[in-house]
Amino acid sequence: MSTAITNTIRKLRFERNEMTQQDLAERVGVTRQTINAIELGKYSPSLEVAFRIAVALGVRLEEVFSYGASQTPSESTR
Repeated sequence: MSTAITNTIRKLRFERNEMTQQDLAERVGVTRQTINAIELGKYSPSLEVAFRIAVALGVRLEEVFSYGASQTPSESTR
């Protein structure tokens, strides 16, 4: 069973004065194409890039990325 990593980057960008992919890419230190691929779920960023995205958007990592269903690991083992 494969579980995808999902993100809210697009939503968060627009909540921040309609930040463009290019603006976010420059703040994070990656290309616009990388931000686009991450937003579309075609690419999973490294942990370092994921944290830099969260910092650039001014939110916690968990507000940007989630893994699978809305269960936490401890909930799935009960």
